[in-house]
Parts: sequence; C-alpha cells; structure tokens
Amino acid sequence: MSIAALRRNAPFVVSAVLAVAVVVSLLTISPSLALAGAAAVVVVALTLTEPATLPIVAFPAIIVIERVGGGGPDGQGGLNLSVSDLVLFAAFWVALLLRESPLSPTLRKLLLFSAFYQATTLFTVVANPYTANVVEWFHAWLLVAGALVVGWSIGRSGRSRLAFSLFLAACAVIAVSALLQAAQDHAATGMLNAVYLNWPMAMHKNLLGAVMAMAALIVYQRPAWLGWSMSWTLPAFGLFSSALIASQSRQAILGLAVGVFVVVLRREPGRRRSKVVLVVITAAIVTVWSSTSDQLAQDNDFNSANQRLTWYADSFRLWQEHQLFGAGLRWWTTGRTAYGFQPPNAELEVLTSAGAVGLVGFLVMFGGMLWVLWRMSPAFGTLAFAAVLMRFVQGQLDLFWVAAQVPMPFLVAGLCVGAMERAAATGPAPPPLSDALTLERTTPPGQVVV
Repeated sequence: MSIAALRRNAPFVVSAVLAVAVVVSLLTISPSLALAGAAAVVVVALTLTEPATLPIVAFPAIIVIERVGGGGPDGQGGLNLSVSDLVLFAAFWVALLLRESPLSPTLRKLLLFSAFYQATTLFTVVANPYTANVVEWFHAWLLVAGALVVGWSIGRSGRSRLAFSLFLAACAVIAVSALLQAAQDHAATGMLNAVYLNWPMAMHKNLLGAVMAMAALIVYQRPAWLGWSMSWTLPAFGLFSSALIASQSRQAILGLAVGVFVVVLRREPGRRRSKVVLVVITAAIVTVWSSTSDQLAQDNDFNSANQRLTWYADSFRLWQEHQLFGAGLRWWTTGRTAYGFQPPNAELEVLTSAGAVGLVGFLVMFGGMLWVLWRMSPAFGTLAFAAVLMRFVQGQLDLFWVAAQVPMPFLVAGLCVGAMERAAATGPAPPPLSDALTLERTTPPGQVVV
C-alpha cells in the first residue's frame, strides 16, 4: 500500500482501533454505553475527513430528548442536557470551525435576527442573576442560531438528500410504532386515546405531533432539487399524517395545516399543486376548533383547554410584576415566583421571562426571518418558510422553548439556505436519475403536479 493510501485510510484505521478500545473498556459497565461510545468515536473520525458527518448525524438525533449528564435539578446546579442539545452543540462547533465556505449572506441575515433576540433577552439575564437564566440564554441561542448553522453546513456540503433521508427514516420508525401503539390501545380500551409513545423512545404526544408534522411537511413539499419520487413521498405523507392524527396534538395538526396551505398556494416554477388538499386542511382546522370548543364548554377546569386559560391569566399576573425585563428565563424551575408552570404560548412565555423588551426581540426575530426566507427562490425558500411558520403557529397553543421542537424548523431552514447557496456556487447540476424530477422539468404548462 502506498504512503498516500495510508494517509487516506489512516482516520478509518485509527477510528476502528479506538472504537474497539472503547467497546472493550465500557462493555463491563454497560453494553449500550459501549456501543454509543464506539459510534461516537467513528463519527468523530469520519468528521475529520468529511466535516458534514456530525451535522448529518445530528439531523435525525435532534428528536431524541433523553437526558444525559445532569447533576442536579434543572436550574439548581445541573445542566441536565438532552441528547438533542448535546448533539446539536457538538455539530454546531464542527459546522462552524470546519466549514469549507464562508457563511452566506442569507444565513448571516438570519443569524443577525437571532442575535437581536439574544441581545434583548440579555437584559433579563442581568436583571435576574441566577444559574438557569444564564444557561437558558445560551441554550436559546443554540436552538436557533446553532441549528441554522448546522443545517446550512449540510446543505452547503451537498448532503441535503442524505440528511433528509436519515431524518425521515427515523420518523418512519416512530410513525409505525405510534400507529401500532394506537391500535393496541384501541383494542384494549375501545377508545382512540392520544398516543404517548413508549418505543423506540419515550415521547409526549405534543413532541410526537411536532415531529410527525415536520416529516409530513417535508415529504409533501418535496423539493425538486432532492429528486424524490411521488411513488414513495405520497405514501410517506399518509404515514406521517396518520401518526400525527394518532398523537391528537391539536397545535401540530394546526401547524401542518398552515404549512401545507403555504406550500399549495405559493407558486414554484414548473410545479402546480392540486387545491383538493385545501378541503382536508379546512376539515383539520374545523376539527381542532370543535375539539377545543367542546373542552371550553365543559365544567372541568383541568382539561387542557380550560387549564390553558388559567395559565394565560396567571402569566399576565406574573408579567405585571416584571413588565420591562421579565422574571428571568425558565423562572418556573427555580421557585422564585408563586407559579410553577411553563406558559403554553410563545408570546406569554417570552413576556413573563424577558418582559416587553424580550417580546419585541422575539417578534422581530420571527418576522425578520420569515421575511428573509420568503424572499428566497421559491424552489428553496418555500419549505424553509413553511417550516419556520409552522413552529410559530404551534407555539401559539403550546410550550415554545423546548428541546427538539425548536431546532427542527431552523435545521430545515438552514439546510435549504445552504442548498440554495451551493446551487448558486456550482451552477446547474446534472439531472439525477429520477422519474419524478424529470417529470417536473418536462411537465407542460397547466398540468398539475401534486
């Protein structure tokens, strides 16, 4: 073997040796820990030769909210990170430090709006000095700006299709498991209850709904530059939508309805979409409205709808005590106030945490980002805009600043920005061997492409 070949293969040889060493050393402690350690070694080694490796792995791993580390209650001395946070943190620094291209103008605009929000929430960090406040300030920055950079690095490297495919494969496993669990619950109780997933990981129904909604939006929009065929994206949309309905996450259903509405009505060169889906969207919105109205009409003060009204009122009471800068980020974990709930609304959460100053920053951040994404080429910007808008809509009816749910849309948006910048830098790529893409490029004007 030549010296050049040895140099090329050295990272793989070293990673294999280190992986074996990790497995041997940790096997007596925990087989799962040994496998995780070996996988981490391999990923790190591959990242040295292909910087996009860790960001690509981070995409499907972003939905894993299992806790790692800790050391104390949240906000009381322990970071208590989730797998999602840990992977995103590592992928961000890899994407930033090992990037082969400078950050693009579009990405810098998005990061500028994120920085504006961080600047407005810095006031509450200074006004309310406690550990969880500082930690959450950096955490929010990572969930938005970090996810944008990680997604951009994937798109800019030309690995968009692989990253999306891995994410959708993980979502497909979760969707099938959710439908099986729903069927088992129905057989046992005779009722269609909301699914709180147990396997392959524990997932609250609202997290399950958010993940399924994002997967459904991706396969429905089906960017032409990915070269995906309707022969599998259409069944995949049905799978993810069914799992979303099984979750009974009303905010996720409403978010997907708005996202699909944007995709249907926004024109893309060479593509026209059937408007029949608008009937389904209308039915979904009516169903959510009817379900919520029924709960509000009940005498039960503790159902999800009436409980939210109570929390909304309590949030306003708390904000009146801290109007300008708020009570501090993640105040509900510290016992510093008379309340112990996280407000189930994005604006109220920011208002109570960072005050009126922080709310201005939040609205400017989202409004500015949506403006930037809308001005992109529709071929790349439609999915990015719809994904971010969908998260904003979901945040009107549920917790906003939570792991996994926040970085997902910004990963997607960053990836679309990176893919657009790569296409502009490299010029038109040879058409992939895909019947669907060929069909879209040759579809006569007036013919509908779903």
